[in-house]
Amino acid sequence: MDVIVLGGGLMGSSAAFFLARRGIKTRLIEHSHIGAGATVASFGNIRRTGRYLPQLPLAHRSLGLWNQSQKLLGRDIEFRATGHLRLIFDEDSLHDMRRFANDAKPWGFEIEEIGKAEIANRFPGLGPSAIAASFSPNDGSANPRLSAPAFADAAARNGVGIVSQANVCSVTHNGKCFSVVTAKGTFESSVLLNCTGAWGTKIAETFNEPVTLTIRGPQMGVTEPFPHKIHPVVGMWSRESGAYLRQVERGNIVFGGGVPQLDVDPAIGYAKIDPARLPQQLSKVVKLVPAIKNLTIIRQWSGCEGYVADGLPIMGPSSTTDGLFHAFGFCGHGFQLGPGVGDAMSELIATGKCETPLAPFAISRFHKDS
Repeated sequence: MDVIVLGGGLMGSSAAFFLARRGIKTRLIEHSHIGAGATVASFGNIRRTGRYLPQLPLAHRSLGLWNQSQKLLGRDIEFRATGHLRLIFDEDSLHDMRRFANDAKPWGFEIEEIGKAEIANRFPGLGPSAIAASFSPNDGSANPRLSAPAFADAAARNGVGIVSQANVCSVTHNGKCFSVVTAKGTFESSVLLNCTGAWGTKIAETFNEPVTLTIRGPQMGVTEPFPHKIHPVVGMWSRESGAYLRQVERGNIVFGGGVPQLDVDPAIGYAKIDPARLPQQLSKVVKLVPAIKNLTIIRQWSGCEGYVADGLPIMGPSSTTDGLFHAFGFCGHGFQLGPGVGDAMSELIATGKCETPLAPFAISRFHKDS
């Protein structure tokens, strides 16, 4: 067996790494730079709170790998299990949190409810107007800019051929093998793994598996260094667009959310930030940590993320073509899942089965009547 992995983001790079560890000859093809798509636009959140419940086994698997990341990759990608604090500012959100906490227990995930006074004692300066919070102590964050390149480099050390900046012109299947024509040559394999993110539906459509997918980008920003240490990742329970932030080790505050995602210009392939949305965004970010209100914002950015119509990713084997597998469309919440996705897909490709349940994410859910 040999495999071509299309897409060099976190999903594709980690899949290539884990395939190589299973002794499978693998080539990773990326149309741009490794990690330059949705991964580099990510906030870097390693959270399980608030996830679609059947996704929790995959999230647990992934967290175990994040904890091993430095040993696996031979470098520090700044994974820190600092905890995930999610602040609550209204009764509806408190109800939502309690319902999720109760429903998540059978899936092996427990979060701690923290009252207003305890927030002030344990996390001084965070969410002073919050009425409660949830806390997951084993979650945290990692550096999106380091993660995919680290997995790709480790994959290369394990024998994976890395082909970057190789625009894909066509992908075909002759009944025996796949042929991928790129700007850097033509490559063939018996197995193809589609990890092309926002462009994943184009590969799926080639093999008669259309999926409704839209491309949007987050509005992200980072401040100048802040002298006080904010240990956990801080988010917000909200039925609207909740804000979130984390402090990196150099002191800067990375923030996002608080406003709807941005439309992507198809001509350039990524979203551009909208300065007019910044005041609304900052009004929610400052609710999380009021002391940062006078910090200078030194950079803003966006990117591109693929959103599937039902809000769930596509993972698993093709429903039309033997040897084709998909892992794309993670709807803006894929970063935490990345290593778990790569490991699970490598297991599925190598053995024909996966210990982590993937059925809710099958592409066949869109073609039941076809």
